[in-house]
Amino acid sequence: MKKLFLVILIITTPFLAAQNNTTYWQQHVDYTMDVDVDAKNYQYKGTQQLVYTNNSPDVLNKVFYHLYYNAFQPGSEMDLRLQSIIDPDKRMVTNIGSRDNPIYESRIAKLKPNEIGYLKVLSLQKNGIDVSFETEGTVLEVKLNKAIQPGEKVTFNMSFEGQVPVMIRRAGRNSEDNVALSMAQWYPKMAEYDFEGWHADAYIAREFHGVWGNFDVTLHIDKNYVVGGTGYLQNPQEIGHGYEDKTKPLTIKKGKKLSWHFIAPNVHDFTWAADPNFKHDVLKTKSGTTLHFLYKNNKKYLEAWKEVQPLTEKALDYFNENIGQYPWKQYSVIQGGDGGMEYAMCTLIAGGETLRSIVGTVFHELAHAWFQHALATNESKHSWMDEGFTSYISTLASSKILKNKGDEPSSSSYRSYFYLVNAEIEEPLTTHADRFHTNFAFSTGSYTKGSMFLTQLNYIVGKENVKKILKKYFQEFKFKHPTPNDFKRVAEKESGIQLDWYLNEWIETAHTIDYAVADVEGSTITLARVGQMPMPIDVTVTYTDETIEKFNIPLKMMRGEKPTKATKLKDWAWANPLYTFSTSKEIKKVEIDDSGLMADIERSNNIFIVN
Repeated sequence: MKKLFLVILIITTPFLAAQNNTTYWQQHVDYTMDVDVDAKNYQYKGTQQLVYTNNSPDVLNKVFYHLYYNAFQPGSEMDLRLQSIIDPDKRMVTNIGSRDNPIYESRIAKLKPNEIGYLKVLSLQKNGIDVSFETEGTVLEVKLNKAIQPGEKVTFNMSFEGQVPVMIRRAGRNSEDNVALSMAQWYPKMAEYDFEGWHADAYIAREFHGVWGNFDVTLHIDKNYVVGGTGYLQNPQEIGHGYEDKTKPLTIKKGKKLSWHFIAPNVHDFTWAADPNFKHDVLKTKSGTTLHFLYKNNKKYLEAWKEVQPLTEKALDYFNENIGQYPWKQYSVIQGGDGGMEYAMCTLIAGGETLRSIVGTVFHELAHAWFQHALATNESKHSWMDEGFTSYISTLASSKILKNKGDEPSSSSYRSYFYLVNAEIEEPLTTHADRFHTNFAFSTGSYTKGSMFLTQLNYIVGKENVKKILKKYFQEFKFKHPTPNDFKRVAEKESGIQLDWYLNEWIETAHTIDYAVADVEGSTITLARVGQMPMPIDVTVTYTDETIEKFNIPLKMMRGEKPTKATKLKDWAWANPLYTFSTSKEIKKVEIDDSGLMADIERSNNIFIVN
């Protein structure tokens, strides 16, 4: 008996260890950077101390850094992708053909040496000892002399220099609005290592993934420049420019430059922008978050950038109520970049000649503070969670705040998805963001189909359940890196409905939904599943006496049903393409999903009118 117990113990011990190793963990970084900016020549030099904590169960023999600005050089992977993709981002190319017959030429390919972007690592040490490193485009590969053990904390010291590129995409100099410096992806950034391994992706076009940590950044820049971005300014009385406490005297030192010292706790990125003609407004909200607005002091922008400020507070309140409390004390809306892009504790927004031209973008980027910078999904692998969830909640906020229409989910955004399907260019949303065949498939999939994931979830589990799910998801996974399965499990627990089928079909395949009313015979209705994707079905029956009765048919694999006042029928097994039920009265009309929230690609067969 003792021998048998010993054998069982030996066999099971490795499995117990494996289970222990699957306990959630994430790496941690603490950056301290001191950077001198030559604004005139668009160059900068800096030092970086990075304290890296290996919370993984793995031994690390290498580490990787992102050098994003190296993408803005002729011959880079970003440049080559622009030259090969059939629908390049219009901001990044020049049309040398005609409107009817466009011929696109990469703007990166034409950059001169003083216009390119670059990040060069000049020296790198680990715990005071030089390590060897090699630059491969936008990735720095570091071979360690001594591996980093599980649980070990090490310090990397680096000196680096960079050049700010001409504005091509997101970051750069002298934007279309003439903002001098839009400094996103500007520093050597440690790549993420998680349960899947290293994410040392080249910067080709798309999204980002970062390690949680604390940033301590000092920028030395010409004193007439106004800076805004990530983090809390530590020395406002030495800076002025609208940051100072007006009740205390300024202590600005003599010299050509000011030293801006920022602290940013618990973020996975650090971004800033600067311009000598920035106007700086501060709005202290009732919720306690201070909103900063930095924009060009130009007559054509002043009205819209003033009007958007109280609306931004209303959006902040909406997201606080419907997702969870914004976790930092400050957020900055900054004119810069080439459209709209979210960053830690701030966003860069282009334009602003009219309120209408920027308010939707401000709402969207602000929502990213939750669905990316607090819930830090891997944007490259799961862009639909980042962009889709953000589009969903910002659309609801816009409807309620700007249109006074309430915040009911709507199917109005489904059109581009239907076009994608009909054009036969849809790709599964498990596709890496950089590797979609077309930009249209990426953007429609990530933004529209990703948003539809939540809109349809209202149809599947009920609106009130979706509200509870979003709040619980934020509560459980803020300051982590949630995966699609993490969201699915929260949704299942909150709704009591199994949803693995939904995640699989909608995200991991290109299957489509198509249900039809196949026949009506007397008081008997026959429905048909024509498409591959299963769904629960809501049916509205109008009787000949003009009364209406609603029915709900759960999907068997849901193992449950949504809260509804409709008459509940027996569940429908996916393997059966037909479903028949009878009513108590003579039928005039039958309609599947009169809400329109189910993304049925052929709605013409959803209605049957009895002759």
